[in-house]
Amino acid sequence: MSIEFLWYIPNQVTPGHRGEPVTVDHNSLDTLTAQAEALEEHGWRGALIGTGWGRPDTFTVATALAARTSTFEPLVAVRPGYWTPAHFASAAASLDHLSGGRVRVNIVSGKDNLGAYGERESDQAARYTRTKEFLHLVRKLWTEENVTYRGEHFQVTGSTVLPRIAPRGDRLHPKLYFGGASDAAERVAAAEADVQLFWGEPLEGVRERIERLRALSEELGREHAPLEFGLRITTLVRDTTEQAWAEAEAKVAEMAKNQRAPAQNPHRQTAVGQQRLLDLATRGEVLDDNLYTAPGKFGGGGAGTTWLVGSPEDVAKSLRKYQDLGITHFVLSDTPYLREIERQGTQLLPLLAE
Repeated sequence: MSIEFLWYIPNQVTPGHRGEPVTVDHNSLDTLTAQAEALEEHGWRGALIGTGWGRPDTFTVATALAARTSTFEPLVAVRPGYWTPAHFASAAASLDHLSGGRVRVNIVSGKDNLGAYGERESDQAARYTRTKEFLHLVRKLWTEENVTYRGEHFQVTGSTVLPRIAPRGDRLHPKLYFGGASDAAERVAAAEADVQLFWGEPLEGVRERIERLRALSEELGREHAPLEFGLRITTLVRDTTEQAWAEAEAKVAEMAKNQRAPAQNPHRQTAVGQQRLLDLATRGEVLDDNLYTAPGKFGGGGAGTTWLVGSPEDVAKSLRKYQDLGITHFVLSDTPYLREIERQGTQLLPLLAE
């Protein structure tokens, strides 16, 4: 199975995301397009575009970037509480048609500012039941016609999404990515997702989760192609090992000074997957060869909680170890975003193609 490398486009109203330079046009179409074009030029398949209330609408940003590029594939993050399945399936099918089959989808179930956009489902078990229905129904709408479905959360009658998703080789529809580390989340992934995304955990933790998800897929009678696995992580790459660690430690020191800055999504701190990452710091500041846990102690969240740090050779070696476990989708990032797209595309990706 081929290995795919994507980046991350921050999609933020507030400038200065994770050390990005503060500029007036940080989130303009020209700035984001420059990142997407650099990704095309430097060997990346595309980029995850973050979502959350209080940020630009992810689907709108993805559409604009797809229109300005030719090979860039947006991995569009969406929330089932923000979209209904038929509405989303139609929008995604339209963008997939217009972009020539370049759409990918990341389904997010974690809490957000629910009341701000009219969301009412705050119970975790119900949210994951709804997410499972969302994934199941969107896939049906992309692959079947005249769909009638009656679920606990969603219903459609005689629904046919137009335009139809055009099969492209073995790609029947946009790939459905999903994250989450709770028992409920893993059952959803094992049954309905195409790719389970992990945060930057140590190798042994990822190995255990892959084994568990494969066993769970069999237990649940998974009806789709085998579940694939991805890693979303910060990769701090510099010319030498010494330079990388010096800059990583300087960045963490700056984070420690600015730790009072409020978290963008305070609900993330209670998520099972996020707590797993934060707990890693109690096991050591550096795990495996070069997994740096200190950022999580000073405000780093999500993919910024742990970093792989080192020279291109150091980081490539670590990523290959994840690949050996079964990871085939990598979503990497570091700041400044544009500079690191170029640096890691030039120095890191060629090592991983060997």
